Amino acid sequence: MSNIKPAIPKGTRDFSPSEMVKRNYIFDTIKSVFKKFGYQEIQTPTMENLSTLTGKYGDEGDKLIFKILNSGDYLGKVTSDKLLDLDSNGLTSQISEKALRYDLTVPFARYVVMHQNDISFPFKRFQIQPVWRADRPQKGRYREFYQCDADVVGSESLLNEAEFILIYDEALKSLGLTDFTIKINNRKILSGIAEIIGKPELIVDLTVAIDKLDKIGLDGVCKELIERGFSEVDIDILKPVILLEGSNTEKLDKLKQVLGSSEIALKGISEIETIFNYLAHFKKLNGICELDITLARGLNYYTGAIFEVKTNEVAMGSIGGGGRYDDLTGVFGLKNLTGVGISFGADRIYDVLLELNLFPQNTEETTRVLISNFDSQAELFALPILQQLREAGIATELYPSNAKLKKQMSYANDKKIPFVILIGSDEMAKNVVTLKNMESGEQTRIPIQDLAKQF
Repeated sequence: MSNIKPAIPKGTRDFSPSEMVKRNYIFDTIKSVFKKFGYQEIQTPTMENLSTLTGKYGDEGDKLIFKILNSGDYLGKVTSDKLLDLDSNGLTSQISEKALRYDLTVPFARYVVMHQNDISFPFKRFQIQPVWRADRPQKGRYREFYQCDADVVGSESLLNEAEFILIYDEALKSLGLTDFTIKINNRKILSGIAEIIGKPELIVDLTVAIDKLDKIGLDGVCKELIERGFSEVDIDILKPVILLEGSNTEKLDKLKQVLGSSEIALKGISEIETIFNYLAHFKKLNGICELDITLARGLNYYTGAIFEVKTNEVAMGSIGGGGRYDDLTGVFGLKNLTGVGISFGADRIYDVLLELNLFPQNTEETTRVLISNFDSQAELFALPILQQLREAGIATELYPSNAKLKKQMSYANDKKIPFVILIGSDEMAKNVVTLKNMESGEQTRIPIQDLAKQF
């Protein structure tokens, strides 16, 4: 039998106990903000029917869906002619009926349609679960990662969009981030740009190209636009819009001039103005909220406002994004149910907080107190103390064997346990314990009945 070197798939990660404490700190912080704004938690299955997912993310997104082979002899019903065609796309539908979810939004739309008679609208839900994408792994980009989503369906009010900006702002501030930008745009404005050029049918090609401005620069965007069917004249019209500068108000005024003949563009501009007007009635944001016309978000289902969040403190891609989708549930048979949602990229936020050393110090602690174990008599003496501290809500361990004290202390240091209780014959005789502070080294004798009060 050959020795197999243990490994995990590229783009995935193991997380140690101390790392899980940090991850849960992120999840709990975001979850608390979601709840404060009235969102309720749901969960959906890890896998969905492949037909549920395909066609919702555009051609590029569909290529990144992880397909699951049918169980058993998945090639049993495939004809030899089909195999000889070497057409993987045509073959997929016959050998794979299920897939790992690509995001949480499409499964949520499916959930709403299936449970429409059991929920009240507007329905505000949040969801914190992993998703999978067959992307090329790189820094800040994983094949398995968690999303923290919040969506509301059944409400056309743009107050929802304004509140999502507030959710981003409050959650990121609570996580310790101080320099971040919440970018906003509107797909109607982008549709208006395509309309002004005279190529509304190429709206998807336009958005896919200009969304890459940060990655490939203006020359790269122009080259891609040419490849996607736009002319040099089209690009000359586009450039001033793509490179729009100034305050949010100045940008909007300029867009009204350039796109004034497009009804759909003016509607998008009006929606952005309404959102900014709502925000003006709240306290000042901690981060920056910026109108960015190049923001396109590559998903086809967005129809209105779109968001993207980036930290300015670390070289990292977006740490959040979302937008308005007017009829996503329509593909599942429930027409005209508008929705809007956002997502936090928890894995990228983890990397940012780690690089900036922003995790609270106590996130290192997995246990608060370790009770030493010198012998069988001390072990039995310690059991009621162990129960007392746990009932008081204090995470406590009893070392499971009467090992040498040095080994027990090393265990406490390795787990970053801040306090150790020492129980010897003298302590048992006087019904006290010796409490050692592992950071200062200070030792204090405490009556057992007063022990819990120390924490």
